[in-house]
Amino acid sequence: MGKILANYGSILLLLLGVSLGSMVGLWIPNLVDYLKPLGDIFLNLLFVSIIPLLFFAISSSVANIQGEQKLGKIIGLMSIVFLVTILLASIATIAALYLFPVNAGVAPTGGVENPMADNSSWGDRIVSFLTVSEFNNLLSRQSMLAFVIFAFLVGISARRAGTAAAAFVNFLQAGNEVLKQLLLLLMKAAPIGLGAYFAFQVKTIGPQLFGFYAKPMALYYSFGTVFFLLFFSLYAFLAYGRKGPAVFWKNNIIPSLTALSTCSSLATMPANLTAAKKIGVPAAIANVVIPLGNTLYKNGSAISSILKIYVAFTMLGWNFFDWGTIITAIGITVLVTIVAGGIPNGGYMGEMLMISVYGLPTEAIPAVMIIGTLVDPLATILNATGDTVAAMLVTRLSKESFASLDDEKDC
Repeated sequence: MGKILANYGSILLLLLGVSLGSMVGLWIPNLVDYLKPLGDIFLNLLFVSIIPLLFFAISSSVANIQGEQKLGKIIGLMSIVFLVTILLASIATIAALYLFPVNAGVAPTGGVENPMADNSSWGDRIVSFLTVSEFNNLLSRQSMLAFVIFAFLVGISARRAGTAAAAFVNFLQAGNEVLKQLLLLLMKAAPIGLGAYFAFQVKTIGPQLFGFYAKPMALYYSFGTVFFLLFFSLYAFLAYGRKGPAVFWKNNIIPSLTALSTCSSLATMPANLTAAKKIGVPAAIANVVIPLGNTLYKNGSAISSILKIYVAFTMLGWNFFDWGTIITAIGITVLVTIVAGGIPNGGYMGEMLMISVYGLPTEAIPAVMIIGTLVDPLATILNATGDTVAAMLVTRLSKESFASLDDEKDC
């Protein structure tokens, strides 16, 4: 019981806050008007912190990448594996939502116009998404994608500057640590802030809201489980041959249980490194792919990102299955898997990114944050254990040999 409270305490507190807020919204609606400002304050603090948090997280990570030739090759292959498999996870999730829609259970919120549904040309939209004309506009969360690109470029520039930028790189690292602590501090107020906002939602939309959450959760856990078993087995087969799935799953039991019991990708990393060694992944590959994958590679977050965008659009009565929306959703998902890693409660930062890019109104914010909390156990398993199978794929693409690979292995 002590371990459960230690590992899942923050989630349990958040669910308790949401439950209490729901009861207030149902049974004491007159109290909601006094509680809602608490929710507004919490969300505003998150939005204020998102810009510096993104800047330091991205620029410090990029500035500290080493540039040795072999390491560069591994990172290049790793980037391909991460990108392709995250795209596959995103597309598969969109297909599952198309085949099994979860748009019943609550009436759409009317009167809110979709800011993505404009008549501007693709060229104008790309320019507005990726760049701004004034530096002060870069600091607005309405220009989030442009800001992310700027942070990457700062990190690359600091790396290219070499020893002359040592003090600046140290500043970026220190800033990253400070902002991590800020987010930890803010998230201590999440049970109160989200509970207050959820009370407002229940009062406004009604008790049918709970039926709306049940269907996305059922889809996530059923589809996520199938994805976990099917896609990871496929990746192991492509990497190791016919024996790959058996070898992978035999050694993935402990990492999976570690991820489930700790609800932490970081805590699972030692188990992943041990599993990779037993599978036969070369140490030079495992020691690069698994630690970086812990930060940059998150299948569970990719699936939940698509689901949360879909749920938000359904609540607002917007059409998710528009090509522009889908392409943007996939792009956001790729960014979320990168920027959300290595930061406590980093999924919330990804949600803020998604909310900002789409210009979602406040009605949709609690929905995506609550879903992010409810899917966390399975998302952690997918995020954490995907690093091991990714290391297997990088080994295959690099033409390195598995230490335990039989000479007569079928390919």
